[in-house]
Amino acid sequence: MAMERLVMHVDMDAFFASIEQRDHEEYRGKPVIVGGLSGRGVVSTCSYEARRFGVHSAMPIVRARRLCPQGIFVEGDYAHYKAVSQDIFAIFARYAPVVEPLSIDEAFLDLTGMELLMESPRAYAEKIKAEIREKTGLVASVGIAPNKFLAKLASDLEKPDGLVIITEQTKQAVLDPLSVGRIWGVGQKTAARLEALRIRTIGQLRRTPRERLVRALGAHMADHLLALASGIDTRPVAPREPAKSIGKEVTFPTDIESAEAVERVLLALSEKVGYRLRRHGCKGRTIQLKLRLGDFRTYTRSRTLAEPTCYDREIYQTALALYRAFGVKQGIRLLGISVSGFDTSGAISLFHEEARKENLYAAIDAIKKRFGEQGITKAQLLRKCNEAEDKGDGV
Repeated sequence: MAMERLVMHVDMDAFFASIEQRDHEEYRGKPVIVGGLSGRGVVSTCSYEARRFGVHSAMPIVRARRLCPQGIFVEGDYAHYKAVSQDIFAIFARYAPVVEPLSIDEAFLDLTGMELLMESPRAYAEKIKAEIREKTGLVASVGIAPNKFLAKLASDLEKPDGLVIITEQTKQAVLDPLSVGRIWGVGQKTAARLEALRIRTIGQLRRTPRERLVRALGAHMADHLLALASGIDTRPVAPREPAKSIGKEVTFPTDIESAEAVERVLLALSEKVGYRLRRHGCKGRTIQLKLRLGDFRTYTRSRTLAEPTCYDREIYQTALALYRAFGVKQGIRLLGISVSGFDTSGAISLFHEEARKENLYAAIDAIKKRFGEQGITKAQLLRKCNEAEDKGDGV
């Protein structure tokens, strides 16, 4: 009989804003909003005091100022936040043999087989929360469950300073009343399709015949949703090995012919690769373009930059130059972009322009974390890149 898994998800509460409140006594108990302060900036995160006014991450700063004019608006120090994150992950490593980072402020800890070393899972979680508070002055919410999906969901149920345990015996009682939007993988499009079937809660989803879901969503998505609706998730907690490269490629159902279509795809790929680099805390010097023609001939070209980057615009501009150098005159079946030659030192440039880019992309990533990787549309990014080029601005 397989050992029952024990997975913990730890998520820091209002991480950036909480650091600002910790470091500035005058901010405590007041609404703090961290994000880009320009007219087109967005909220990266905000304190719970600010959330009472309706402010939330990914909201335009202009709207946040209207909702909370008395708020304390700060641009943020992302190098400092990363250093605090490293202290927290050092604590995680002392409590679990396997830690899987999800982002700068959250991780899965695999506690399977450690039950004999702890008084109880709840006591163990309280000990971790207490050490985080003692060492960093910050508050974490914790979820414990038999798998990753349930553990992450549990950590979000009683924020801030939450501690929720879901067991095999209690999982359906917890899941069934919740909105289907709580399920990993349910975005706006899938939610709309489920709404058309009058499926609004996880319980309703779980009781829906598979055949009906297959007709609406396809077999793969139907099986994925039914498994999670039943609290089943077999994904292991796995530490991330240092990647030699980070990339993304796409194969088209029909060959694409126009240069404009290729440029749109390159922009979308650059956005995804840049986001993944920043999530991993990596910058790379070498950008490679992969191109496969309709007759299956495959080519790669690369360019090494003077300075490492993790920024969408620089990746896009380099990939675009590589594509144009190909001089392709026929349909393209596949496009891919990858970045390698990593500099993982995490050193932050002291130049204003580099610091500005750090803050801009941190705000963009906050949108992606809240709404998924499509939180900023490709068209918007293309327009921003073109505008920046026209102005000679290094976004």
